[in-house]
Amino acid sequence: MLEWTTVDRARQPDGVEFSLAHHGDEWVVRVDGRTLMSSRMHHSEEVLADEALDRVDAPRAVLVGGLGLGFTLRAALDRVDESCRVTVAELVPTLVQWNREHVGALADHPLRDPRCDVVVDDVRRVIARHRGAFDAILLDVDNGPVALSAASNQALYSERGVRACRDALRPGGVLAVWSSGPSPRFEQRLAAMGLDTELVRAAAWTGSRARHVIFIGRRGG
Repeated sequence: MLEWTTVDRARQPDGVEFSLAHHGDEWVVRVDGRTLMSSRMHHSEEVLADEALDRVDAPRAVLVGGLGLGFTLRAALDRVDESCRVTVAELVPTLVQWNREHVGALADHPLRDPRCDVVVDDVRRVIARHRGAFDAILLDVDNGPVALSAASNQALYSERGVRACRDALRPGGVLAVWSSGPSPRFEQRLAAMGLDTELVRAAAWTGSRARHVIFIGRRGG
């Protein structure tokens, strides 16, 4: 039986330890020993990009919040043409390094795509700096607006955070938010910001009965 092999560890300035490990073909990123993401479970992350970009005609600028293992970014790149710029904002520089050095092949090396711009920063700050700039914003940060593992991420999904996302969209733009589960309060918050709101359920991985949730909010044209 194959055992897990830890490839690298990195302690962040706040003391949290990230580790990268693999078990055969499966790769995981762990935070303080708890699995944060796995290459085995990425179907719903791809649905996040598909559902958002299905609702946008000829996008010119897309923002992806959270690199993870690169699956959402790859799905976004696969849905846009050569003229579109796709910016990925990742707070943890270690995840960017690991994608370039160890796990890029999992999602066909999205960071090598010439249409991709990498910003190592909090996606909230990126959003605040780009009013009316994006045709689509795809957020896959923490566990979404429910069951947060880091309380600091709550600001992204607060009323103020949703308003900032709305204001960073162009008319007709789409905000899509990945979540580990439903949140009627967050759904109401999107609607309260004047966004046309939908909820999509997606299998955690192909064939899985487990379901994640994609919140969609479209800004009026």
